[in-house]
Amino acid sequence: MNERIVIVDDDAVILKTANGILSHEGFRVTCLKSGKLLLDYVEMNDINLLLLDIRMPELDGYETLSLLRQWEKSNNRKEIPVIFLTANDDRESETKGLSLGAMDFIRKPFAAEILTLRVKHLVELINLQNDLHHEVELKTREIESLSLHVVQALANAIDAKDTYTNGHSGRVADYSREIAARYGYDNKRLEEIYMMGLLHDVGKIGVPDDVINKPGKLTDAEFEMIKNHPVMGAKILKDITEMPNLVTGARWHHERYDGSGYPDGLKGKDIPEQARIIAVADAYDAMTSNRSYRSLIPQEIVKEELEKGKGKQFDPVFADIMLSMIAEDKDYQMREK
Repeated sequence: MNERIVIVDDDAVILKTANGILSHEGFRVTCLKSGKLLLDYVEMNDINLLLLDIRMPELDGYETLSLLRQWEKSNNRKEIPVIFLTANDDRESETKGLSLGAMDFIRKPFAAEILTLRVKHLVELINLQNDLHHEVELKTREIESLSLHVVQALANAIDAKDTYTNGHSGRVADYSREIAARYGYDNKRLEEIYMMGLLHDVGKIGVPDDVINKPGKLTDAEFEMIKNHPVMGAKILKDITEMPNLVTGARWHHERYDGSGYPDGLKGKDIPEQARIIAVADAYDAMTSNRSYRSLIPQEIVKEELEKGKGKQFDPVFADIMLSMIAEDKDYQMREK
């Protein structure tokens, strides 16, 4: 690894411990004891990831990050990804940190395994985001639009993480586009929702393979990892300015019409329209695909589940369009082959 990790903390023990753990994993680590030293450091050095303590004298972590973001904006610099180090365990601290642009929190004192996993996963996500953004820039210069081939290749890579799915992202994209077409989307919006469908599960890149492919029941902690994939996906896609709505499908396809979904508990029309379409397509494909614990569900039962989910899990309008598609599919061709 060649990533530069900077740790800012006024506690020498924390600096020494974190330095030892991350250096052992192959990261290049710089330790600084104050926010002021960090602001001086960034003038002359590049940083891949910043671990920033919240409670420090003079400038605390929030003030430091706020000043850092101002400096980045005024100097036209890309935002440095930040993980806050904190002994606090309250929602107010997390809300404030996330509003300033932090990507994660690590509780102190931390275990070596937790620090290593959090940092490695975030670095992987950052690298993927950078690779995506670089690819998009290249393709945009060539064709002034996002390359469909790049997106399809990425969708295939997402699906390849799951042993028990084959072509899930492509089918969700197809179903989403057909629902949207019947609803009245024009060609431009159809192309957009197709892209959104292809990348709706991109956040699963950041979920460990052994969790995605676990054949038995997930633990609460493992289920939380799965539930975090919409947030991860949104973080990966948020800087693709050529198609900003990609974030919509990634972040909100697991929201439910009755407000009981995740990650934000949005309800009804507060859920973006494209996400409501993708939610129906995603659920349909989940039911009509083979899984480690069951075969695909018979078509009649799929219809019953969609009917029961109207107004609860699904927007009734888009569920009805999906049901009309099923009614036309006499030979049950809309399924995993």
